[in-house]
Amino acid sequence: MTASLKAIDAAADLSALMSDLAQQARAAARVLGLASPEQKNQALDAMARAIRANAAAILQANAEDVAEARAGGATSAFVDRLTLTQARVDAMADGIKVVRDIDDPVGKITERWQRPNGMVIERVRVPLGVVAVIFESRPNVCADAGVLCLKSGNAVILRGGSDSFRSCRAIHESLVQGLREAGLPEAAITLVPTRDRAAVGLLLTGLNGGIDVIVPRGGKSLVARVEAEARVPVFAHLEGVNHVYIDRDANLDMAKSIVLNAKMRRPGVCGAAETLLVDRASAPKTLKPLVDMLIEAGCEVRGDAAVQGIDTRVKPAVDADWDTEYEDAIIAAKVVDGVADAIAHIQHHGSHHTDAIVTDDSKTAEKFLSEVDSAIVLHNASTQFADGGEFGFGAEIGIATGKFHARGPVGAEQLTSFKYRVHGTGQTRP
Repeated sequence: MTASLKAIDAAADLSALMSDLAQQARAAARVLGLASPEQKNQALDAMARAIRANAAAILQANAEDVAEARAGGATSAFVDRLTLTQARVDAMADGIKVVRDIDDPVGKITERWQRPNGMVIERVRVPLGVVAVIFESRPNVCADAGVLCLKSGNAVILRGGSDSFRSCRAIHESLVQGLREAGLPEAAITLVPTRDRAAVGLLLTGLNGGIDVIVPRGGKSLVARVEAEARVPVFAHLEGVNHVYIDRDANLDMAKSIVLNAKMRRPGVCGAAETLLVDRASAPKTLKPLVDMLIEAGCEVRGDAAVQGIDTRVKPAVDADWDTEYEDAIIAAKVVDGVADAIAHIQHHGSHHTDAIVTDDSKTAEKFLSEVDSAIVLHNASTQFADGGEFGFGAEIGIATGKFHARGPVGAEQLTSFKYRVHGTGQTRP
């Protein structure tokens, strides 16, 4: 650890520091809530420019984080989530531009009606206030969360993982530069300036009303802790135990393409497929080509008896495999008795995140899309499309797997609530 990091982590009074951050964020939220779309867009333009201009410094900071993670024995999948490349930095800046160009949700009238007494009632989108985002290894979340909260008029307190601390500081500097150029308060996007784990516990208290909502973005243990300890509302982002079901009416070439992408494009992201389900009726022609393809691509396959029977390289699956988010080049595979059995398996073992069916039968597809109770369900497409950027949101704070307020990719619109505005002409209630 560098001397500067040691100095930051040795903060004398963490509780006072965190309370002060929350108070400053609350003051910034009041300013942001009234900021014009033009001023927010000016900040976003400046942020995108700053990210590109500071790319070398961001990549250098990230290289130090990656080196430390590797020295600590991090897995290859973890290192992939942590690593930034020039292409990923460019994508970060591009994502900011997309967020800039989406409609500003704040002040949008979603419904308007007139009552018999002449009163006009409007339902209007408003910011949530102060959002705390607690995330782990992926440093791009720092930018995604910061710009989405800005667009939606919210102040945000970011607490990244210790492993990405340097990377997040470098990215945060570019975001603050954008705020400064637009004349917006720098506390609108705050990065917790310490790796002390006690900071997370303090955020979960709500800091005496300083925080309105918490968004955890990380592994199962982080989300479980946040849900158990948080004293403010939580946008839950549970693990992605995602499935791809290959129906009897699937096109084999399409199935191979989708399965390979869903598992191996980036095995460590939350949209990666973790379980392959194959219809027994099509298994004789589809199972072996799919398993061969995955193993040859470097993926370990853990299967039930039917899957083991077609290839000696398949390892036996145990009960825990059906409930595991591997975040690595490992997949569980099982033969099921049609779409109803696939849906039952997903209902029992899935995490309500993202699940896909591959089939040419529209009725079977409709049954799957209707009955699988997940935030995202796909027909003939890879689960790796579970991403706010791919939905046209520009970025996302996470994939909400709960059912209250927001579900699926959480973008700028999902970071707003609403209030009712009532226009009268002197009405009184009898």
